[in-house]
Amino acid sequence: MQKLLTLTALGLILSTLEASAAGFHLREQSAAAQGNAFAGATAGADNISYAYFNAAGLTRHKGTNINFGGTYIAPKAKAQNVHDAAWNRDADVENIVHAAVAPNAAISHQLNDKTFIGLGLNVPYGMITKYDEDWAGREHGVTSKIISATFTPMVAYKATDKLSLGAGLQIQYLKARLTTGVTHPLAGKLNSSVEGDALDLGWQLSSMYEFNDKTRVGLSYRSKVMHKLKGTNKTYRAGTGTPLTGSKSISAHLNTPAMLSMGVSHQLNEKWTLMAEYQRVFWSSFRDLYIRYQSNDAMLSAVREKWRDTNFWAIGASYQIDNQWKWRLGLAYDQSAIRLQHRTPRIPDSDRLWYSTGLNYEYNEHLTFDVAYTYIYAHKAHLDTALTGNKGANVTADFTNSVQLFGVSLNYKF
Repeated sequence: MQKLLTLTALGLILSTLEASAAGFHLREQSAAAQGNAFAGATAGADNISYAYFNAAGLTRHKGTNINFGGTYIAPKAKAQNVHDAAWNRDADVENIVHAAVAPNAAISHQLNDKTFIGLGLNVPYGMITKYDEDWAGREHGVTSKIISATFTPMVAYKATDKLSLGAGLQIQYLKARLTTGVTHPLAGKLNSSVEGDALDLGWQLSSMYEFNDKTRVGLSYRSKVMHKLKGTNKTYRAGTGTPLTGSKSISAHLNTPAMLSMGVSHQLNEKWTLMAEYQRVFWSSFRDLYIRYQSNDAMLSAVREKWRDTNFWAIGASYQIDNQWKWRLGLAYDQSAIRLQHRTPRIPDSDRLWYSTGLNYEYNEHLTFDVAYTYIYAHKAHLDTALTGNKGANVTADFTNSVQLFGVSLNYKF
């Protein structure tokens, strides 16, 4: 039984992360870029927060710069028409996904006329979903918590007057905690809890080409990061938190996906700037999940997964109101990695539409502020656990999801 609980909980780590193309992949790394729904983010360089999307843009920032920001993420998810086939129960669930804050920070310094260095701190993955312990789909997931942090040392080089090149090293930390309900014929209702974390490396390469003072394009590639989570599994009686067995060391291999981004920015006139963005997220790298004992490296399970690569499109515009104020707006379409046959209660995700707006205020030549607001509408998502092949009673439901994002940042030029 210990082995079954371990496999059930660890198997859902992958399900949780794979859905993050929309639900757990946090694009919210720049309040300025958020105001345009991240349209033109790979070609943008309004401040150094854009270096997360394209390190080559650091060459547009002379001297020393710092940026601090964060986004308050307020999701809303509701499960309706929930039906448990085994017990013939119906019970809707409110407030499945919980709010969180995604901070970001960056610093850059100009070494000489051609070389610039920087350091970024970002939270590219993270979310909390939580159901009642006794809900109808407890055997498919109760609590899911993912946190991450990525430190990125970067360097940018101005190869010519028009072409800049950038590179960075992703130092990525990932931590997951999951609980799953299991009904045992003798022990009754139990919960399995899994916690694990990992620190691993990836890289990024980027370029920016400026045709003239008004038009530029950007291209960026972030590699996948291959994680080996190490952690423990505990089994306890539901509602008590009292462990029934000792913890057992386990590990699982998984990757956060590679991403290819392309952006363009064009200043139409003194007032208007137009931009567009395309991103391909390679979630198909999560084809397999390998689970092993840490003690002897014996294979517990090799699971074949079928997630798809996703696309993100965005268009936006900025309007220079006066010498101090700039207005931003944007529209985006964000494709989910999850098809119906792979959807689980942990990730009630679907394709999304983004509606964004924001303001930039230039206090003086050194200090600027950005605020942004985004409303994300998610298409209705149907769940039928019989299609996923996961163990547990068949549960069906219809999920309605939406997210509000409130971003803010400060940028200072020395």
